[in-house]
Amino acid sequence: MIKATFINNLKTSYKNKNQERGKIIRLSNPLLHDSKRIIFALHRMETDKAGKELNRLEDDLKKLQKQLGASRLEQEGSYKAAVEEYLEAKFFYNWQQEKPIEKIKGLNISHDSYLGALSDLCGEIARYCVNQAAKRNTEAVEKGYQDVSQILSYLTEFDFTGYLRTKYDQARGHLRKIEQINYDINIRS
Repeated sequence: MIKATFINNLKTSYKNKNQERGKIIRLSNPLLHDSKRIIFALHRMETDKAGKELNRLEDDLKKLQKQLGASRLEQEGSYKAAVEEYLEAKFFYNWQQEKPIEKIKGLNISHDSYLGALSDLCGEIARYCVNQAAKRNTEAVEKGYQDVSQILSYLTEFDFTGYLRTKYDQARGHLRKIEQINYDINIRS
């Protein structure tokens, strides 16, 4: 009824894919954690260190894409999470350095990852605004408010569903948080 060669080929294919998956997870986890460390370094204003680490991570991602192929990597959630976190760190770095936020050259990254990272950037800017408000830096809070407003004005052009809708809703919440901080600063001034 079922050919033995068919089953053997399925076993081999299944085994190879699982081995690849394990390799992708092992290689993606450090990228995710390093991206998070970069974001924390940026909140401590360690921009030189963060810039060097971002360059290293970008090189690591390029090597990984060359080795396993972007389409294969995009099938694994651990890789997608690492890429999105890297983009969030890169965008936050660019925002702090007043550099443009744009597509990363030399990397094949899905639009979902870019959109998720833009939404998450709003959260990092909100955290930055909280820290700056504590230092009574009203100009930084106002800049954060203006920039998050602009990001959200772009994001409203999309009809998000699924996890991107959740991220978008969280970004809107971050804007409200910055609005409240801005209001409190202005009332107390």
